[in-house]
Amino acid sequence: MLFNSLLFIVFFGIVTIGYYLINPHKRWILLLTASCYFYMAFVPVYILILGGTIVIDYFAGIYLEKTQGIKKKGFLIASLIANIGVLAVFKYYNFLNENLSYALASIDVSNPVPFLSILLPIGLSFHTFQAMSYTIEVYRGNQKAEKHFGIYALYVMFYPQLVAGPIERPQNLLPQFHKQFIYDWEKVKSGLTQMAWGLFKKVVIADRLAIVVDQAYKNVELQNGMSMTIAVVLYSFQIYCDFSGYSDIAIGAARVMGFKLMDNFRTPYFSKSISEFWKRWHISLSSWFKDYLYISLGGNRAGQYRKYMNLFIVFLISGLWHGASWNFVIWGALHGSFIVLAIQRDKIFSLLNPTIHLQKTLLKYFNILFTFSLVTLAWVFFRSNSIGTSVEVFKKLSSFSFDDKITIALNSAELGFSFLLILFLMLKEKIFFQFEIKSDFTFWILTGLMVTGIYFFGVFSLNQFIYFQF
Repeated sequence: MLFNSLLFIVFFGIVTIGYYLINPHKRWILLLTASCYFYMAFVPVYILILGGTIVIDYFAGIYLEKTQGIKKKGFLIASLIANIGVLAVFKYYNFLNENLSYALASIDVSNPVPFLSILLPIGLSFHTFQAMSYTIEVYRGNQKAEKHFGIYALYVMFYPQLVAGPIERPQNLLPQFHKQFIYDWEKVKSGLTQMAWGLFKKVVIADRLAIVVDQAYKNVELQNGMSMTIAVVLYSFQIYCDFSGYSDIAIGAARVMGFKLMDNFRTPYFSKSISEFWKRWHISLSSWFKDYLYISLGGNRAGQYRKYMNLFIVFLISGLWHGASWNFVIWGALHGSFIVLAIQRDKIFSLLNPTIHLQKTLLKYFNILFTFSLVTLAWVFFRSNSIGTSVEVFKKLSSFSFDDKITIALNSAELGFSFLLILFLMLKEKIFFQFEIKSDFTFWILTGLMVTGIYFFGVFSLNQFIYFQF
């Protein structure tokens, strides 16, 4: 069930109305049932896989709280193996097998291991990481084991953020399922407005830009430097509006029912460095890697060079988390390299006489543009289907000329409208990050304008959200 579908609007309305009408003590039953239905709307049988890991992690949490020493570590390892094992089979098995085939072929040996014809369960990486954060926090003593099986299952399956996050922590979300929220019109207004804004970003901006981007990446050989450059730049805004739009709808839908989910984006394209970018982009994932991988590797406690290695490893794994492809690994490696190089650059700049620095304002905007350029170029590997395609894209970019004719899927008026939408997006987020709903009149005007814009300018092709595949 896609957030950008009429079916979801009906589903959301029914579930929310039922949520406030039902006995507060029974709300978890409604939400868990609705979440199961929501998940089964894609591939019904995969609910069994999710249910299996939920049962394992539920009992692992209880035993983690009861035991100490080697046994405690054993329960944690068993839980992690169960979660990572499911992820490995469905997401990485064929990728690893394909690379094994190439390696064996180099010595004229055929690969006897069969490939699997299976679909990747939606949101697998997201709810797997959320489940792992629970057992890790119980192991560390930061979270008590959840004794209510239904509440724990709801923690993993809560439908607003089940498929593409935010990846929540148990300390934030689990206690909320035990609360009895009363109807709060202010939260409803705020939540509905954020949902409308998220849907606007998805169907009006992201899906419109996708028309250009998809055509360019599908037929790279037919593009010139100008058209490829436009497509590469537009993809930066497409993926941002697509993913942050999903997060807005998820956070808004939860808020309507009284729940507070963590922010996942904070104007990332205004970042002045790559490290700042990752504090603003997909915050729930970057903080997850920091809390559970970077610190576990030693963080910055084992010396400067070990810190660089730890950062690089984290970004390599982050790239692989996004997809079973060398393109994603390269994308992660680029960001890891960018951060390490930026640390070195800052050290050099700190030794220079401040008087040779550019004016602060000029330097600020230069850094924003430079960071955006690095992120945009790295997105090429993220969007391309293969390393070969990425290489072809960079060849086209290197041949850029202002004499090139623009040959893209939108005419000049539609392209101009797309750039106006991007300008509107950036101005909105620069001036006020979130809509402030101070009165009912403001709510109805803002929401009405966004719904009208969605109706008249939306691209209703029911494009799947990009991060569904992760």
